[in-house]
Amino acid sequence: MRRIVRTLIALVVLGVAIGLFLTRPGNIPDGFTANTAANPEAGALIFAAAGCASCHTSPGSETDGLPVLAGGQVFASDFGTFYAPNISSDQTAGLGGWSLDEFARAVTVGVSPQGQHYYPAFPYSAYQHMTAADVANLFAYIQTLPGDATPSRAHDVGFPFNIRRGLGLWKLAFVSDNYVMAADTETLARGRYMVEALGHCTECHTPRNAVGGLDRSRWMAGAPNPSGKGTIPNITPAALEWSEGDLVEYFTSGFTPDYDSAGGKMAEVVENLSRLPETDRAAIAAYVKALPAVP
Repeated sequence: MRRIVRTLIALVVLGVAIGLFLTRPGNIPDGFTANTAANPEAGALIFAAAGCASCHTSPGSETDGLPVLAGGQVFASDFGTFYAPNISSDQTAGLGGWSLDEFARAVTVGVSPQGQHYYPAFPYSAYQHMTAADVANLFAYIQTLPGDATPSRAHDVGFPFNIRRGLGLWKLAFVSDNYVMAADTETLARGRYMVEALGHCTECHTPRNAVGGLDRSRWMAGAPNPSGKGTIPNITPAALEWSEGDLVEYFTSGFTPDYDSAGGKMAEVVENLSRLPETDRAAIAAYVKALPAVP
């Protein structure tokens, strides 16, 4: 009997050890940010492409026309309610006291300076593809923006989703470092980087499974609107017949070929895209037109 008990205890201990190993927070590769010469001006373009202000700026909170990244915007989901955190340059409430490596780990691995997994409401599954230079430039630009001492609000997430360690298993299952789209030209490769990494367009335009993982079999084929109102459209060629020129114009002005205009959150996306070089908007259009058609 004692042998059976000892065996069961050993199995439990082994299971716990395996669980802790599989759910451990990841880290950036050694030397990832080494020899990166940060350029805040280049970081401003990364900031726009990544749409940072759209989530982390409260409406109307600007200083001299610059966004105040105090956070606070509300994101409801089936798993709880998430609140965008303060990522301003404030030394205490924001990122002012962070190192570049801490920032890179947060953005590309989804792990806080304290070693906790971030919830995937923060699109690190897309940002993981960011280059070290773009991460460094983005961090440098954020440091030039106004600081704000507003504390970040705790997420409202119930059991079992409030056990952050379990997110390690979620990452193992659903965060792949492989791109989805094959890219055989420089333009497509740039478009893929803009869409699947910086712009994280797939986070809204691709449906999710029951536990929040992206359904890669229906890549960019539309999804329920996280707000609960309407749907995010299918933008594969099965549903979107716009030309590349139409797409570039839409990304520039917000006007569709039917003389309609972008609204809601997409209007903010267009505002960000309009700040980028036209070559980037053209690359995004090429990517969209190259998507497999998904009805």
